Amino acid sequence: MADGDAYVELSREQWRDLRRNTPLTLTEAELRELRGVHDPIDLSEVTDVYLPLTRLLNLHFTGSRQRGAAVGAFLGEHGTPPPYVLGIAGSVAVGKSTTARLLHTLLARWPEHPRVDLITTDSFLHPNKVLEERGITHRKGFPESYDRRALVRFVADVKAGRPSVEAPVYSHLEYDIVPGATHVVDRPDILIVEGLNVLQPAPPDALAVYDYFDFSIYVDARIEDIRTWYVERFHKLRRTAFADPKSYFRHIAALSHEEATAFAQGVWRDVNERNLVENIAPTRERAGLILHKGSDHSVTHVRLRRT
Repeated sequence: MADGDAYVELSREQWRDLRRNTPLTLTEAELRELRGVHDPIDLSEVTDVYLPLTRLLNLHFTGSRQRGAAVGAFLGEHGTPPPYVLGIAGSVAVGKSTTARLLHTLLARWPEHPRVDLITTDSFLHPNKVLEERGITHRKGFPESYDRRALVRFVADVKAGRPSVEAPVYSHLEYDIVPGATHVVDRPDILIVEGLNVLQPAPPDALAVYDYFDFSIYVDARIEDIRTWYVERFHKLRRTAFADPKSYFRHIAALSHEEATAFAQGVWRDVNERNLVENIAPTRERAGLILHKGSDHSVTHVRLRRT
């Protein structure tokens, strides 16, 4: 590692040793419920990677609370400290949703922060009707497809300690925002914000959701590997969720294997890889920690920002 490098790089073995006495509080049955589609994560991955990570986040949470208490004492304020906000970014199909769900469960089992909530930025996608009106349906997932102001306002309200902050609800089955449905976040100890573009910088004279994060994680892998995972996941969804009559993609279930493969590869090339290269990957170095995955989906090494 070169002098002055902003990150320290740790092998999986070095990272695993930092677990110390952090207990495993997750069962195999619970892990099956948390896994994403076509994500082979097992308990050894939880033990080697996610337990040290929850230890780090617990230490960071405690330090954040202590700093907040010091500022509050200086100002003569003694209210409830603001929620700790954790951002998780990465490509489609890289496994960031599994990471978010795992951390949601594991962090809530620490006595220091039992109230943990999770929101995905999918909830702040513009409805399909709006995307169609703006002619950007083909760019769903790109930064301009989100209601950025609503997302920033939501996280700012949660960070300010406001009670019962509402977020829209997104249906992956229907591939759209659910009219009238809301997810209520009520003053958690920790809020996890997971999404493709959560590390994006703000436009001039504005704030980004990133500006409210206390810590952030980027889930990383080679583009070639993510492409493979995306196509494999697509086939699994074609046999399961896409077969649901209510699914937006129900017409894909009837495609042959070859037709479905060609379709998935086209979507990856024209939408997801382009978004990754142009918008998502360039934000990687803004993360406090980078989890790098090998071709088998397991984490091979970790890069932790020094400051």
